[in-house]
Amino acid sequence: MVNTAQRRHRRSDALSKERIVAAAIEILDTQGENALTFRALTARLETGAGAIYWHVANRDDLLAAATDYVIAHAVTAGAGETDPQQAIRAIALGVFDAFNTHPWVGTQLAREPWQPAILHVFEGIGRQLQALGVPNLAQFNCATTLMGYMVGLAAQYAAGARLHLRATDRPEFLAGLAARWTQRHDAASYPFVHQQANQIATHDDREQYLAGIDLILAGIHTLR
Repeated sequence: MVNTAQRRHRRSDALSKERIVAAAIEILDTQGENALTFRALTARLETGAGAIYWHVANRDDLLAAATDYVIAHAVTAGAGETDPQQAIRAIALGVFDAFNTHPWVGTQLAREPWQPAILHVFEGIGRQLQALGVPNLAQFNCATTLMGYMVGLAAQYAAGARLHLRATDRPEFLAGLAARWTQRHDAASYPFVHQQANQIATHDDREQYLAGIDLILAGIHTLR
């Protein structure tokens, strides 16, 4: 039999915003955005809707809080790096992995690009640019360029992963895509596409993503 103290502890735990956000993330990850309802949350947390509304005003507020939590933890990936460039690369990988693990995050950020969650990325990158010695007048453009690349491309990859099923299907899908492009468009009109067809079919998304970060960092290096 559950005693009074145990019931009180469970009820208090259910009322914490942290647990509500964690439960929302579980639903979003396993069932998708459409499955996230306050009814689903109350069932998962074994509490009443009023307890949830005490901490989050509505569903949009809950989605924003879940996105903020995921992005904040992604940015901490660069916390242990002492070299600013390596820290930026670590933040970039943290964002990439977060979008892969939580594909719904990209959808949320696309709806409201400057919501509070994105400030974690902006601040994390900005501090490292300052440590690199980037001139003050160039820091904003550098930070927004890096942030736009990280968030935009990570969201694109995550969307592709949702559309094209399991990772084991990816090589077959990309090979088919390259074949369609080269078969439907002749080499005389699209020579570059034909030259890069093999790269399209065999490239690694993570490596390509980091290569882009390195290209931007190389450009930033010229400003120092």
